[in-house]
Amino acid sequence: MTEVACKSCKYITSEATVCKICGGRDFTKNWYGYLVVIDPEKSEIAKKLGIKYPGKYALTVS
Repeated sequence: MTEVACKSCKYITSEATVCKICGGRDFTKNWYGYLVVIDPEKSEIAKKLGIKYPGKYALTVS
């Protein structure tokens, strides 16, 4: 199955129904690069990007 990214929070998932992070319903197949966040409380990058939950996030979404 193809992975898609939520256009609101950039969370990457293979289930394009409702985003489990933000509840958004707008997904795209057009995303580039990704970041895996394991512990958002200790990650400086996650803090800068506003990521509060562990998971896989797209760097660019179009």
